[in-house]
Amino acid sequence: MKIYFQGDIDVTEKTQTVEEVYETLKKRIISLEYSPGQVLNEADIANEFELSRTPVRKIFEQLKNKKLLNIIPRYGAQVATIDFRYMKSVFEVVRELEGYATRLAAERIPEERIPDLLSIVERIKQCNIETDYKTIITEDEKFHEIVIQASDNPALVDILLDLHMHTERLWFYSQKDLVNLSLFHETLANIIEALRQRDVWKADSCAKEHIDDFVALIKRELL
Repeated sequence: MKIYFQGDIDVTEKTQTVEEVYETLKKRIISLEYSPGQVLNEADIANEFELSRTPVRKIFEQLKNKKLLNIIPRYGAQVATIDFRYMKSVFEVVRELEGYATRLAAERIPEERIPDLLSIVERIKQCNIETDYKTIITEDEKFHEIVIQASDNPALVDILLDLHMHTERLWFYSQKDLVNLSLFHETLANIIEALRQRDVWKADSCAKEHIDDFVALIKRELL
C-alpha cells in the first residue's frame, strides 16, 4: 500500500487512483457484477484497492449522487435496485436528448468517424447474443458515445453520458429477454445512414426508434 503524507502528497497520482476505483465500482454496478440490493462493505473495498476508508467513503457518496448506490445510516452502502418508475423518466429524457444529439451529429460528425461506427455494427453482427452479450452492450455504448461526442455540445454530452449509466445497466438487466440482435444492428445501421446523408431529421427519428424498440421490449417482457 502506498502511504501519503500531508507534506509530500503526490496529488495527481492520488486523484487518479481514487478516480480509477470510482470508475471500477461504477462499471461493476452497471454490469451487474454487483447485483441490485447487494451490500458493499467499506472496509472490504478499502482493502481491495489499498485505499484508506476516507476516499472510499467519498467514492460511495459519488455513486450515491449518480443514483447507483444507497447509503443507509448505521448499515452501510447498498447497490441501488432498478426502479422502473425512475427508468421511465430517464427514457423520456434520453429519447429527446438523444434525438437532439444525433441531429447535431448529422451536421457536425467528421467523415472519418463514420467507419468507426460501421466497424462497431459489423462487430455486433458477429456476436452471439447468448455468449457475447456483455460485448454487445459495450459496443452499443461505444457507438452512442461516438455519436454523442460528435454533437460537439459539452453540456449535452455530460448529461447524456450520465443518463446512459442507467440505460446501460438496464440493458444488462434485460439480458435474458433479448433474443434478437436486430434490436442493435438494424437501428444502428439506420442511424449511420442518416449521419452519412447529413439528414438531421432522419437522424433524430432513427435515434428515437432505437430507444423506442428497447422500451417496447422492456414493457413487453419485464412490466
